[in-house]
Amino acid sequence: MLVAGAILVAAEFVHPAFADPPTRELTAPAPVRRILERGCYDCHSDQTRWPWYSRVPPISFWIRREVDEGRQRLNFSAWTDYASDPGSEDQKLDEIARLLKSGAMPPWYYAAMHPDARLSDSERAAITRWIADEKSADEKSAGEKSSHSGARDASSKWPAR
Repeated sequence: MLVAGAILVAAEFVHPAFADPPTRELTAPAPVRRILERGCYDCHSDQTRWPWYSRVPPISFWIRREVDEGRQRLNFSAWTDYASDPGSEDQKLDEIARLLKSGAMPPWYYAAMHPDARLSDSERAAITRWIADEKSADEKSAGEKSSHSGARDASSKWPAR
């Protein structure tokens, strides 16, 4: 018991770092961006709003780990990295849509402590529409690039039988 008390007292003098790195931001329509910022950015960006209790050991270590893992899975502040890596952006968009549809994001324990992070059905729908629009624009852009490069689609490449 004395050892546990000494550990807790010592933990008061050790704190994890809470600095946020520079951003390479996601571009999204303002309403969608506001929803994402409110419901997702604390764990999935470099713009975390650290609540007072995030500085209280031992919970500070758990919160820091949760944010680090969230950023590792998806970081809106590093979105341009995904956009420049073929397939990564689509994979991230698909995962966002899947987790929103399942209700897994934001997690219940986060939403319990941050009621403003709870997403309504219409907010989930707005994000899902934005994802569909992004994927559609990416497909259209890819099609235009291939037509400008001299490539033809399969229907014009081969004679009909």
